Amino acid sequence: MSPGPWQLVIILIIILVLFGGRGKISALMGDFGKGLKSFKKGMKDDASEVAEDGDDTKTLKSEQVDTADTETQKEAVTKD
Repeated sequence: MSPGPWQLVIILIIILVLFGGRGKISALMGDFGKGLKSFKKGMKDDASEVAEDGDDTKTLKSEQVDTADTETQKEAVTKD
């Protein structure tokens, strides 16, 4: 059984894609790697920004708790 004309065309296309054109696949994979690296860097930057924002929130919450405690103490003193 010999391959038909369509099968030969498909085989030639596969060979050209894999080996032709000065490494199109390697260039494509390199671009993919750069994009993935950039994506990870962006996610890391966003996570650090969220962490910085979260520290401010914790400070504000602790200040609110402190002021609430002092107000409660003031009310207790004025009632007595």
